[in-house]
Amino acid sequence: MARTFAPTTDPDALRAAREVADAVPDRSVLGLGTGTTFAAILVRLGERIASEGLRISGVPTSEATAEQARQIGIALVSPRPLSLAIDGADEVDPEGNLLKGGGGALVREKIVAQSAKELWIVVSPKKLVPRLGATFRLPIEIVRFGHELTVERIARLLPDATLRTKDGQPVESDNGGYLVDATLESAPTMRLADALKSIVGVVDHGLFLRVAPTVVWVGREGRVERLDLRA
Repeated sequence: MARTFAPTTDPDALRAAREVADAVPDRSVLGLGTGTTFAAILVRLGERIASEGLRISGVPTSEATAEQARQIGIALVSPRPLSLAIDGADEVDPEGNLLKGGGGALVREKIVAQSAKELWIVVSPKKLVPRLGATFRLPIEIVRFGHELTVERIARLLPDATLRTKDGQPVESDNGGYLVDATLESAPTMRLADALKSIVGVVDHGLFLRVAPTVVWVGREGRVERLDLRA
């Protein structure tokens, strides 16, 4: 059984998650995100399935989400074009650029996000930052073969790049790749994003730039705020 995520206990994130889950229409086919905030969305969707007979299916972005979705009665489907994907983020900057992948699902999250016409990102206010990298390191997924060389090449761009480990062993993604984390000393650019992707051995990174999401959070006066950044 895949490791699952416990729902967030942050009251602001919980409130925003509930409002977003309540806005999901019947018979939707959704992109299903990964992480503690999305786990809270799944809890509310499960309540709606049980009480309202809500019928939804979805494309999961991780084995953890797939397991949790099955438990509440969401039918899982293969990746496809979607009208809507819902997820959280580790950071959101004022332009709506995202840093994601703390939970290790960044590649599948990006595939699903790019397949959706609309992307809803649900966060707590503390995830709203002046620039990406202010509070989280950048996750990068790499292939296992020759990973030491790949980490060295990444470190030429981001000097403190290190392999993510747990109990002395490399952390693996659901794709079987290894994860690398690196500090962003300044606001990331498309040039950096492209340079990282050009490194042989890099699968993808957690910079979601120019994705134009709708960001949902609880504002200072306790109201759920929405910022629609679609063009």
